[in-house]
Amino acid sequence: MDKQALYDFVAKSTRQCKILVVGDVMLDKYYYGEVTRISPEAPVPVTHVTDMKETLGGAANVSHNLALLGCATSIAGFVGDDFHCQSLLDKFTARGIEYKGLIHTDRPTTTKLRVIGGHQQMLRLDFEEADPVTGPFAERLRGYVEMKLGEHLDAVIISDYGKGACTEETCQQIIRLCHDYHVPVIVDPKGTNWEKYAQVDYITPNLKELNAILPEPIKNRDGAVETAARYAMQRFQLGHMLATRSENGLSLVTDTEVTHIPTKAQEVFDVSGAGDTVIAVFAMGLAGGLSPADSAYMANLAASVVVAKLGTYAVSKEELLAALK
Repeated sequence: MDKQALYDFVAKSTRQCKILVVGDVMLDKYYYGEVTRISPEAPVPVTHVTDMKETLGGAANVSHNLALLGCATSIAGFVGDDFHCQSLLDKFTARGIEYKGLIHTDRPTTTKLRVIGGHQQMLRLDFEEADPVTGPFAERLRGYVEMKLGEHLDAVIISDYGKGACTEETCQQIIRLCHDYHVPVIVDPKGTNWEKYAQVDYITPNLKELNAILPEPIKNRDGAVETAARYAMQRFQLGHMLATRSENGLSLVTDTEVTHIPTKAQEVFDVSGAGDTVIAVFAMGLAGGLSPADSAYMANLAASVVVAKLGTYAVSKEELLAALK
C-alpha cells in the first residue's frame, strides 16, 4: 500500500469515477430541543424544539458520501409524491447527484424523524411502507439501471435497508446486468435472505448482519470472522467479503487471503452511517482501479472520521485527505 498514491487518487481522480447507487432511499429528520417539564396531558416529557436538521439517509447517504468525495454519482430507488420527497430532491440537486432513477410510487417517501431532548433521543417516527416493490415500478427501476450501465459506469452499489426496493428479482437482475457489462457490483446486505445477493462481486456486512445468516453466531475475533466469511462466500457464491467490525475495524476476505485492518481509536464512537461510508469509499476505490485491499484501507480511514461524529454523517474529500495524511 502506497499512502501517497492513495492521497493522489483522492485528490485528483475521484471525479472520474462514475458510480450508481440503487436501493432504499431515505430522509433523516432531526428535531433538537430542551426538556424542562412533564406534560400535564400525559406522563411524557415536553420538548421545546430549538433546531431542526434534515439529512440524506439509507441509499441516499451512500450517494451523499460519493458526491462529497467528488465522484460522478447517480441514485435510483423509490420515493412518494410528498414533501419529504421534495426535500430529498433539493438535497440531491444541491450536491450534484443525478436522481433521474428515482421512481415515484403511491407509497410514502421513507423518512425517519427523531426527537432529541438534550443528548437523549426521545422519540422516533417512521414514515414508510416496507413491502417488496414489484410490478411496473420495479421494472422501471431495473430498466433505468440497464440504461445507466450503457453509459459506462465504473461501479454499482446495492444499498439494502429492507424497505422494499431490493427484492430478490431486482437484485439478481442488477447483478447479472453488471456482470454482462463487466461492472463491479457491491452490496450492503440486510436480513437473512442472502440468496438474493448470490454471485455478487463484493458484499459488506457488519457483524450483526453476518451473524444473521450463520448456523451459530460468532464473536468479533479475526479467526472467527474469516471462517464465517468463507462459509457465507461458499454458500452464496460471493466473490469477496468486506466485513465491518465496529471497534475492531474491517476484514477483507477473498478466495486466497484475508486482510484485517484495525480501526483508529476515537473519543466518540457512533457507528450511524459508518456502513454507508465504508461501501461508498470502497466502491470508489474499486471504480478508480485500486486494489480491494487498498480500497478497504481507505474505507476504514473514512469510517474513522464518521464514527467520531454524532448522527448520520457523510465524509468529505478534505476529511479523507486529512486522514490519509
